[in-house]
Amino acid sequence: MLLPPTHEKTELIEVVRITDPARHLDSEDLAGDTAAIWEGERTQQALSLIADLPGSEQHRCFLPGWGIRAHDLTSQLFEIAFCFRCHGARTWAPDLPVAQQRHAFDQQIQAFDAESPAALELLHRFRSCLPPLIAFDRHDP
Repeated sequence: MLLPPTHEKTELIEVVRITDPARHLDSEDLAGDTAAIWEGERTQQALSLIADLPGSEQHRCFLPGWGIRAHDLTSQLFEIAFCFRCHGARTWAPDLPVAQQRHAFDQQIQAFDAESPAALELLHRFRSCLPPLIAFDRHDP
């Protein structure tokens, strides 16, 4: 999956549990509750998993359950919302590559294989941020 050029500056990742998935169809940013903060090696591992997500055919729902906010030492760099049902990821960043700056919503979504080992591991890591009783809900496969 394509990451914004600033991903190399990432110092920490805020894992976000998305509380209103339909909002992300036309939103200007990622909204949800912070479930965890990943730093150091965990940050690099997460970025590697995301970069390793293979392409796939996207379905239509885009009701993301999880997201990340990437930060450097002083500011937020970018945000990504993940829908593991429709195999789509939407990125918000000021420095997106031209290929990701299209205006139509369906062209802002990158398709990824949600059944790939990288996606399954990423979803497992997201789910591990929550207590077991609330780790699964209607927005999360």
